[in-house]
Amino acid sequence: MSVLHLAVSMFLSSFVVIVIMLIRKIFKNQLSSKWQYNLWFILLIALTMPLLPTDLLDVGTKLTWNGNQSSILSSSNTSTANLVTDSGGNWMKDLSISVNRFDLTLLNQLFTIIWMTGMLVMIVLTIQAWMKLQRIKKSTSIIENPEIQRLFEQCQQRLHISQKLVLVNSPLIKSPITFGIFKTYIILPHDAEAWLSKEDFKNILLHELNHYKNKDIITNYLVVLFQILYWYNPLIWIGFREMRIDREIACDSAVLKMLGQDHYATYGNTIIKFADKSFLQGKFAIASQLTSPKKQLKRRIEGIATFTTESKLLKLKSIVIFILLAGIVVCQVPVVSAMPYGEDRINFDNKQTVYEDLSTFFSGYDGSFVLYDLQKAQYLIYNKDKSVLRVSPNSTYKVYSALFALESGVITPQHTSMEWDEKTYPHEAWNQNQNLFTAMENSVTWYYQKLDQKIGKERIKANFEKIHYGNQNVSGGIEDYWLESSLKISPIEQVQTLKDFYTNQFGFNEKNVELIKDAIKLEMKDNVTLYGKTGTGTVNDKNVNGWFIGYVETKSNTYFFATNIENDHHAQGSIAADITKSILEEKGIY
Repeated sequence: MSVLHLAVSMFLSSFVVIVIMLIRKIFKNQLSSKWQYNLWFILLIALTMPLLPTDLLDVGTKLTWNGNQSSILSSSNTSTANLVTDSGGNWMKDLSISVNRFDLTLLNQLFTIIWMTGMLVMIVLTIQAWMKLQRIKKSTSIIENPEIQRLFEQCQQRLHISQKLVLVNSPLIKSPITFGIFKTYIILPHDAEAWLSKEDFKNILLHELNHYKNKDIITNYLVVLFQILYWYNPLIWIGFREMRIDREIACDSAVLKMLGQDHYATYGNTIIKFADKSFLQGKFAIASQLTSPKKQLKRRIEGIATFTTESKLLKLKSIVIFILLAGIVVCQVPVVSAMPYGEDRINFDNKQTVYEDLSTFFSGYDGSFVLYDLQKAQYLIYNKDKSVLRVSPNSTYKVYSALFALESGVITPQHTSMEWDEKTYPHEAWNQNQNLFTAMENSVTWYYQKLDQKIGKERIKANFEKIHYGNQNVSGGIEDYWLESSLKISPIEQVQTLKDFYTNQFGFNEKNVELIKDAIKLEMKDNVTLYGKTGTGTVNDKNVNGWFIGYVETKSNTYFFATNIENDHHAQGSIAADITKSILEEKGIY
């Protein structure tokens, strides 16, 4: 249970409980008792949502590759660090700066321990309640009174219940209860025949059989399960308390509808006869039972006294309100899917795709490789799951930062120079004047930060929308949004965007596109040219995210690639480049 997961679960569950209680209060006269109870099933659905795998929540977690959605991130601070990432080769320099992010690992572990401890306590209490039911079950004996058994059969027929149920009594209870999913028991107090009339028995049996018919026994188990999982949220406890009383009122209404107006008072008197009886199990009730705590019993009696049959108009109003609430909850799905996991996945479905196991190239790294053959219009992908996962682009974004600057007129093909601001940076190559080619070669972060500042956030966002770049989120700040911050892109999107850049599907100035191509040209051998850009995500002085994106240009074809690797300490762009070159060599591409 991470802090984010806990926060989202707390928010969603509390939000739904509050909304349901407000709707019950505001639309009290427009909701029948049955539909007032049904509202709580929306809470059960909402409580399930944070527990589902992210790939089952299509809204928010799976986004189309060119969608315009943003992931929700925790706040962070950025600073430079003296960590140097350098491949050591002559053909590529992979330099980066470290950003500081608040590490939630220990906090997440603490919250997980607290949450699991709370669950353990809840499980123990639930087991105690279950054991109490087992003792009651063992104490039961068959009701031999043929008149009561006949009445029981008549009530079953009236409710069209064909399943075999067991009617017994027990000296350990003072109020009727019903429990058991596979074998259902309806248990009456052992001395009930001494002080209950035939009419009382009929009322009791109809009430308990309605619980069975409405699957309230299963609902009881679900409620207990969610109380175990969401023990930390007091609003859940309040909500389930209200749900239980609404269920009893709905059950009362169903029985009254069957009995007719002449029997309303008799049914109410039957309920009152159990007012002084002890209430079983309380908050950990696994069984359905006739009686309620006295405060809740008062509401039930008031409901019985004012009961009227549900009109068609009232039913229609109730359904509309139910649908309205369901719509409100559905709108929370993107929040649930994005926040708890901090993950943003795209929906990729291309029939011209080959998946291949290249794990031997990624020893010690969690990574993905995506290759696109322009001539065949075919993808080759290693690690399908990681290929659709959006992560920070880091320095690979500099390709597009430079392109946007050229398109905006911030720099021109003839004048790309920028003066060093005399600040001391952690890499010697950064401490001098730069132009587009030196800044790209040495991955000079301050050069591109200044370009972005001159372009402006609004124009950058507009350009992201134009080229469909990742999640297009610049909320992390004009200097840092692409440095392990808000901007994220998947390996598949990297390849798709590179291909469209190469073929200029965006309609940019051809001279600007060609200049960027020249800036990212790495080497040529045997009439085959390699273009590319590395990127390293360094967080709290640890290299956690490495990229190498680019393309190989031959006489007859062009291959676009993106390699991403993740590791707790040593995921560098230069290593991603080495992995890429090994794969390309094996494939006979480069």
